Amino acid sequence: MLGFLSAPMGVAYHVVFTIAQFLAPLPAGLATAAAIVAFTLAVRLLLFPLSYHAFRGQRAMSELGVKAQELRARYASQPDRLQRELTELYRQESSGLLAGCLPVLLQLPFFSVMYRLFLSKTVAGHANGLLASKLLGIPLSSHWLAAAGPASVQGALFLGLFALLAAVSFVTARAARAISPATTPATSATRAAGTGQSAALGALGRILPYSTVIIAAFVPLAAGVYLLATTSWTAAERLFLIRRLNRGGMRASRGAESPAGPARSGPARRRDGEAAPSAARVRPR
Repeated sequence: MLGFLSAPMGVAYHVVFTIAQFLAPLPAGLATAAAIVAFTLAVRLLLFPLSYHAFRGQRAMSELGVKAQELRARYASQPDRLQRELTELYRQESSGLLAGCLPVLLQLPFFSVMYRLFLSKTVAGHANGLLASKLLGIPLSSHWLAAAGPASVQGALFLGLFALLAAVSFVTARAARAISPATTPATSATRAAGTGQSAALGALGRILPYSTVIIAAFVPLAAGVYLLATTSWTAAERLFLIRRLNRGGMRASRGAESPAGPARSGPARRRDGEAAPSAARVRPR
């Protein structure tokens, strides 16, 4: 266990244990599992400002990739000019990319603490009491392929967990594709130049969200419940941010396209409401 995570894990353990005691009246041993979900969602809510800036950073990186692809198409026959343009583009966007990466790094310790809390058998030198609790009669410390096996009630519970994780992963994958800006005609004409790289990244983006299903097959049930809670939050959060940022972009585009004011037609008006004499009406005497 990483030493610097021991103290935060101890604090998180007591918080989750207190929530579980408060939820003790819940039937079928749902108290601890509900406490895990409640604690995970509460932490994710506190981290929402960081998630918002991280999401904007991911979107900026997608837009940067489109701009770089357009430059490669425009200056394909001028390698020196292309290098200068790419360098200038990355220099201009470097601050925005750093601002997007920093929130991701700041969230990692929180995710590490929560994940290890529901994975470790001991916390602060003592047995992890959370793993001793049960969900629908199945210990939270149990694994899918251990003990009774995948064909038992325990296995059926895990299969239900896998199905929920797969559904959430599907939503997350669709949200990830929505982050990428639409391809412009200029980029589609030069897509062949980066077909291999784009295909590899696209395949990775489609497969990566489903990695939580594979992880859940090898971790305790408590960690699987945590993965379901945090990935569900991620999917809902991304859909919300996509809708919000798209709405803001539509407002900005409409504001840029709208004229400064209504166009005036007809002769100019004086302050008293009378028509000002036009040049055609004024004749020299």
